[in-house]
Amino acid sequence: MSESNPTPRISFAPVTSTDFELLHNLRLSAMQPSLEHLGRFDPERSRQRLLNSFYPEHTQLILLQSKPVGFYTFRPVDDYLKLDHLYVRPAFQSQRIGAAIMALVIKQADQLQKPIHVCALQQSASNRFYQQHGFIPHREDDWNVYYRWSPQFPNLSD
Repeated sequence: MSESNPTPRISFAPVTSTDFELLHNLRLSAMQPSLEHLGRFDPERSRQRLLNSFYPEHTQLILLQSKPVGFYTFRPVDDYLKLDHLYVRPAFQSQRIGAAIMALVIKQADQLQKPIHVCALQQSASNRFYQQHGFIPHREDDWNVYYRWSPQFPNLSD
């Protein structure tokens, strides 16, 4: 879809711990190309990383025509919000689904006046995606780039 086309109609469904395998498969399909490019594709490591950051109460399944096409995890942490996961199956990427999710989480963070933290695998397309949505890199490690987004604080001089 081009930039001028509308976002596809998506809906959401909460998840439970019984949805872990579905989420793991969605994550694998979304990340495999980037991980293979870096020589780091390991399904078991992927499983463990998801398990270590699995918060069903903060996770939403992304549905397109009632079919799961991705998921995201967005949760409060201390004085900020963390986007732990945002994955869309490759066949549904570039259809503005991710942009629709970003609009939702940014709106929520702006209303709460809290920054958002997220990390992305180095050299993956997600880096460009986050930067296009106003995220600023603040540090890197061997594998990831860590980003922050800050809310638009009201002008206190008014």
